[in-house]
Amino acid sequence: MAYCCCTSAPSSFHHLVTNFPPHSKRLKIPHQNRWPDGTQRTSKVYAYHGLKTPPYKLDALEPYMSQRTLEMHWGAHHRGYVEGLNKQLEKNDALYGLTMDELVKVTYNNGNPLPEFNNAAQVWNHDFFWESMQPGGGDTPKLGLLKQIEKDFGSFTNFRENFIEAALTLFGSGWVWLVLKRKERRLEIIKTSNAITPLVWDDIPIISLDVWEHSYYLDYKNDKGKYVSMFMNQLVSWDAATARIMRAEAFVNLGEPKIPVA
Repeated sequence: MAYCCCTSAPSSFHHLVTNFPPHSKRLKIPHQNRWPDGTQRTSKVYAYHGLKTPPYKLDALEPYMSQRTLEMHWGAHHRGYVEGLNKQLEKNDALYGLTMDELVKVTYNNGNPLPEFNNAAQVWNHDFFWESMQPGGGDTPKLGLLKQIEKDFGSFTNFRENFIEAALTLFGSGWVWLVLKRKERRLEIIKTSNAITPLVWDDIPIISLDVWEHSYYLDYKNDKGKYVSMFMNQLVSWDAATARIMRAEAFVNLGEPKIPVA
């Protein structure tokens, strides 16, 4: 979803048509419809990014992640990144029309991030994180994904222990990811600091865990270990992970096992 604001511009400008969600605000439609020379005015339409809703109700992850946490984390922190990004985009015509994936990669600027990067990456990261969880999640992946994890980590137990260890040893704020490395054609666990996302290295994210303190403090206080264990045992969406790695196989030949395995 996106919302727009309009300003007058000559007819040579390209038009971008978008949908207006019910909560759109600050729309300014010019009343004048002609330029001083009598030619018809048209509008230059600026596309902004909207706040995506998690794919479940805010209380659906309880008791492992509370509605209170979702209201604060998604409703305040995530919303703040979206609003901050939109304010920045008002001042940078060069970034209009980019998808969120493109925006993250462009603003990373080969390791010399532009001012828009942190907000853009955090919007992308949070959208991906919400979709990495599901009510009734946890347990173990099924069929092909499990075989691939066993192939790349030796066993699911090894993977689980390595993922938890990565989260507990991440210094400061950041993220833990299970990614598919394109060149190596294998799954790997990586840690990123602050807003950095694996997209900037051309990795394909499969699941993610937000290890910023605001993601768990209301429910677990300083017990990051309990939060990480609850994520792995009760929240992680192996359904989403399987769908993501199936899409990834269109770009990366993993050989055997094929995913999914019938």
